[in-house]
Amino acid sequence: MPAPETIVQQQLDAYNAKDLDAWLTTYAPDAAQFELHGGLLASGHAEMRARMAARFAEPDLHAQLLSRIVMGQIVTDYELITRNFPEGKGTIEMLCIYEIAGDAIARATFALGEKRLLDA
Repeated sequence: MPAPETIVQQQLDAYNAKDLDAWLTTYAPDAAQFELHGGLLASGHAEMRARMAARFAEPDLHAQLLSRIVMGQIVTDYELITRNFPEGKGTIEMLCIYEIAGDAIARATFALGEKRLLDA
């Protein structure tokens, strides 16, 4: 069974490759994604696929890993995400908390920082 940080790294690599199928294989079929202290973003592969398809279509999408903490089955990544926002290209800080069960992500919780638009 792969180590929790290996599963999360595979998820990050697939995200940056914009490989939706590979990205989904890192999540359990019944996995759920949440906002920190907030609502459900997506539950299960079908909802996660629909949620991420538009994101993966962004030409500049990229997640830069700034730091990672591993504590047992919990992996916390601090990332700087480059996105194509409606207002233009920019970055946003993201805290990603992944809970691993078996060989997949069972739950992911995200906290978003401040959006910063890049100068044209």
